[in-house]
Amino acid sequence: MKNIVYIHTHDVGRFIEPYGYAVDTPNLKSFAGKSVIFRRAFDCCPTCSPARASLLSGQYPHQCGMLGLAHRGFEMYDQKKHLASFLRSKGYETALFGIQHETNKNPEALGYDRVFTGSDLDGIHLDAFGRDMARAAMACGFIESEHEKPFFLSLGLSITHRPFPDVFSEKDNPDMVKAPSPIPDTAECRSDWAAFSSAVRHMDRCFGCVFDTLSASGRYNDTMVLVTTDHGAAFPGMKCTLSDDGCGVMFLLRIPGHGGGKVSDALISQLDFFPTVCEWIGADPPDWLEGNSLMPLIYGSKSALHDAVFSEINYHAARDIQRSVRTDRFRYVRRYDDYKSGIVLPNIDDGITKRFLRREAGLESRQALPDEQLFDLYTDPSESFSVAFDKNYSDVLSSMRGLLDEWQHSTDDPVIRGGVPFPHGAKLNRQDGIDPINGDWI
Repeated sequence: MKNIVYIHTHDVGRFIEPYGYAVDTPNLKSFAGKSVIFRRAFDCCPTCSPARASLLSGQYPHQCGMLGLAHRGFEMYDQKKHLASFLRSKGYETALFGIQHETNKNPEALGYDRVFTGSDLDGIHLDAFGRDMARAAMACGFIESEHEKPFFLSLGLSITHRPFPDVFSEKDNPDMVKAPSPIPDTAECRSDWAAFSSAVRHMDRCFGCVFDTLSASGRYNDTMVLVTTDHGAAFPGMKCTLSDDGCGVMFLLRIPGHGGGKVSDALISQLDFFPTVCEWIGADPPDWLEGNSLMPLIYGSKSALHDAVFSEINYHAARDIQRSVRTDRFRYVRRYDDYKSGIVLPNIDDGITKRFLRREAGLESRQALPDEQLFDLYTDPSESFSVAFDKNYSDVLSSMRGLLDEWQHSTDDPVIRGGVPFPHGAKLNRQDGIDPINGDWI
């Protein structure tokens, strides 16, 4: 049997040990030695529900309908295009443990036969760490049980979502950590990063239980395993930002018998997972898929898969319409929104670092970003200085504009037809607000 295990968590980006960061994740480091590490994997949207719905439908957010957050009233146009539904139609047993963010309704509509979400733990006195470990333990029990059919298992953790638990691992001393750019190196921000690092460390322990169970049960030899996240970490300049810090994701894929310990620098999109699954199980890919199978990269028959990858933002806590194209060297960002007063603060999760930057650096009063930006990622990997209006880059700018225009037309992007639809009853913050939870609503 060819089983599929999809393990995911909130808001981690690539901040794990296999990608070179000083966040101790020994289980993922060990898993990396058995899988392919895609160092330049990107989501289709640096916000929660759209990123997940895209990965699991094989379509961009504006195609699958997930233009905003599920718990705020957005839904996929056709839930039968979800990977769980597709695999169930191919004879798979499908099970969900923990969180999903593709619907705010019954997850069984996505194609899951068995659902074990947070509600299964109601009445049990567990902290955030305990709840995620309990979800992982239930997933392990499912793996160990007898199965007459191949299975698709989704395990989703929530510990890495803000607010972070106010408990530090002894290895995450706030005085001895260094947060990555663009986070300031101050005592407050180090404390914030230490809390995030502790959450990631716990995530690693949960994932390790699954890896150990797959090995002990003998199922490693017939199970594809994907470890990924939805988007960048929940810090200013990361999550909900069309940049490498916002759209770059950890993406470790293990396929039995192929590519253990391999590293790929090829540009890939999370859209590529669905067609990879199809090729591995021998199913014809449905005609709605936008990505390409990763198998040529895994087998080594190709060293590249895409000349460019694309991402978008529509609605998060507040509206902020943007589109982006990323090539090996350049990123181009185009904004469509009429809001020109500054950064859309409700789209930055509340936390210590955000409060520090508001208080000390006037985050909300920063000048609004221009309608177009172009970054040379070779000379400016932090994407700090746009060269969109540098005459030396005029040909590059024209080419990147053309790539984005072509993609928008080929995918029928509603933004070029007059606007992005907003479902009746959906809940949004005002763009000039501050807090996504307790802010002003429209």
